[in-house]
Amino acid sequence: MTSTKPDYDDVPTIQRVIAILWPSFLAAGAAMILLFIIFSPDELVPELRASGVSNMAIYSVTFIFLWATALTACALSCYFLRPCNRCN
Repeated sequence: MTSTKPDYDDVPTIQRVIAILWPSFLAAGAAMILLFIIFSPDELVPELRASGVSNMAIYSVTFIFLWATALTACALSCYFLRPCNRCN
């Protein structure tokens, strides 16, 4: 009885995409909660608040930035999980 390892190409593309998007979304949410528990938007960017930008806009832009950062980390992790023989 031989054991065969699943091939990287056997994983559907949508599963690979979700495996990157979902953990990065959760990490960005957790990072945002921690960030705004410690700091208020007024402390982080007082110039924006003085110009009339709402807290919701600051929260939204911060979340998108944190999600992009976590997305990059997750995508790189998935990229480096590929078998080495496929890279050569």
